[in-house]
Amino acid sequence: MIDAVNELTTAFTDELIAFRRRLHTYPELSGQESATTEAIVDRLRVAGLAPVVLQRGTGVICDIPGTSGRPMVALRADIDALAMNDLTTASYQSRVPGVSHACGHDVHTAVVLGAGLVLQELSERGELSRSVRLIFEPAEETMPGGAKDVIEQGGLDGVERIFGLHCDPKIDVGTIGVRDGAITSAADAIEIHVLGPGGHTARPHLTVDLLSVVGRVLTLLPEAVIHRVGTTEAFSVVFGTVQSGHAANVIPARAVLRGSVRTTDLDAWDHAEKAVTEALGDVLADTGAQWELHYTRGVPPVVNEEVTTGMMRNAAAAVVGPAHVVETLRSMGGDTFAWFAQEVPAAFARLGTHGPDMALLDLHASTFDVDERAIGIGVRTLVGAVVMDAPN
Repeated sequence: MIDAVNELTTAFTDELIAFRRRLHTYPELSGQESATTEAIVDRLRVAGLAPVVLQRGTGVICDIPGTSGRPMVALRADIDALAMNDLTTASYQSRVPGVSHACGHDVHTAVVLGAGLVLQELSERGELSRSVRLIFEPAEETMPGGAKDVIEQGGLDGVERIFGLHCDPKIDVGTIGVRDGAITSAADAIEIHVLGPGGHTARPHLTVDLLSVVGRVLTLLPEAVIHRVGTTEAFSVVFGTVQSGHAANVIPARAVLRGSVRTTDLDAWDHAEKAVTEALGDVLADTGAQWELHYTRGVPPVVNEEVTTGMMRNAAAAVVGPAHVVETLRSMGGDTFAWFAQEVPAAFARLGTHGPDMALLDLHASTFDVDERAIGIGVRTLVGAVVMDAPN
């Protein structure tokens, strides 16, 4: 079986790299992945499969039949891109201004597509014992994410367990990071409107010096929230954008702050909105400013189940060798794979994508790219997780 998987993966590798580059060149934002969906559907149909597009019009579910009545397993990829410019100099640089696959979803899509093509070949040979469901999730970069649509439309019906891989540019290609238990964090979004009467910068004492108040929020709110939550686990409130004012001599009447609340503690996540609300009231007390808080609850942590993670770990070791399967750190990032993991046993692992001549970048970097040897490694790992038995 291993020889057959390696042979088939090698046969598809050039096609999968080209497919990934096509997606990278023409990325699509969350909920707009029409061309990406069409490309996935077309290739799966050529392979003799019957993919189904989600009711929202983007995203795909596709089943591959096995030879026995063993429970089905699922493989998941996310297909959307980010709203940011691609500043790479690659021949496949994004041609869509302000849109880029800087999180590796193009790689994830190519890997799951490749795994599907290999598994379909095994199925046609009568060598695939359990059925497999391919899930190409749209709108992962939004809250609560396209995983909700997949689940609501029966995407996990009959599924015993689910596997997923995510690019990790911090570890070398040929290395796979695994972890039992929580591997990501809960992630919520906050938008704070701070309001005042406005005025002249010559007389800040006669009005609400709004930007000074905003400074209080930026510097004091994070610690005030953590104090209220009282968790010993990781917890953060970080702002990504502040918008206010247009003129140097005008104190503005409104400021809008947007950021994220992240925690590795499920109990703290349940209390986060109340903690932010109360802490914001304390920070802004006696400033004269009014405020509005818009709190969007996002995703829970991805929690890996032990047996399923053991299957992923064993499959990875068979592909890259035990020495190159490492214990990955828990990320403060969130991922909508968490919704799948709340429904069925799950394993989410990190796929090393850092090449020897590449800068050591993080996800969402404007020059993010991958060592494309990771695609074949990802395919072999997911296929291996499907075909091996659960550990005792």
